[in-house]
Amino acid sequence: MTARPVTIVEVGPRDGFQGIVPFIPTERKIQFIERLAATGLERFEITSCVSDKAVPQLADAKDVIAASQGVPGVHGQVLIPTASRARQALAFGARSLAYVLSVSESHNRNNVRRTPEESVSDYAAMIADLPPGISLRLNIATAFDCPFEGRIGTEQVLTLLDQLIPLAPTAEIALCDTTGKAVPDQVGEVFDAVISRFPEVGSWAVHTHDTYGLGLANVHAAWEAGVRVVDAAFAGLGGCPFAPGASGNVATEDVVWMFERRGIQTNVDLSALIEIAKDGACIPGASAGGRVRKALAGCA
Repeated sequence: MTARPVTIVEVGPRDGFQGIVPFIPTERKIQFIERLAATGLERFEITSCVSDKAVPQLADAKDVIAASQGVPGVHGQVLIPTASRARQALAFGARSLAYVLSVSESHNRNNVRRTPEESVSDYAAMIADLPPGISLRLNIATAFDCPFEGRIGTEQVLTLLDQLIPLAPTAEIALCDTTGKAVPDQVGEVFDAVISRFPEVGSWAVHTHDTYGLGLANVHAAWEAGVRVVDAAFAGLGGCPFAPGASGNVATEDVVWMFERRGIQTNVDLSALIEIAKDGACIPGASAGGRVRKALAGCA
């Protein structure tokens, strides 16, 4: 097999759990992280520092951050929407941050109550205050489609990145298909454009949702364009509370299966992952997705 050209970021503990209404005990969240790490997964989005009222499932962010630091091999990033939440995450002990903002004004206002331009200024202020040694990622939501404005043009993405990348050229950048409406040729076109325009960016990532059944195809299109970091959630859990109609993330087990079938190494134990996905699909209130779990494990 090819020597690990793809890295999977397991976002289930944050994106997968955030929309589930019955509260998942913190201990169980950590157990999932421990089991997922034992499959060979190393990078995780473990939680988010957000309003407890807006996303009550993540009200235990402080405890999750602290506990995850004791899990061997886990590199856990924390999603933050503002500089003030970044300060909170750092106070909780986070060492890796993922700042999120949207290309579309409507979604950014709905998500963080400000314009994209205001988020750019906030991002700049956050960077100025970051202590040394903090890993930084930038998540660009609605990079392909917006639930309120429709399809997003490539130039809109480029214009926003023109403002953001000079602020932190070494930050990893993830383009997110928030609604799951992107199609593979669009994903390839956008990544071709950004990779060509910003050669200084060392790492690009893709974040897809499987609302219309194209999550895995869009991952493949991004990989063909040169992307080597893929977000996914075990059991296909997830969905954005601020994107009406969006369903779960592309399933981690589907991503692993596809790359391994192509001869591209993931270093993830698929059999063990499927067992965890099977348990994840049975979380009260969860809406699971994916195909491989059902095909290989016979789980509904």
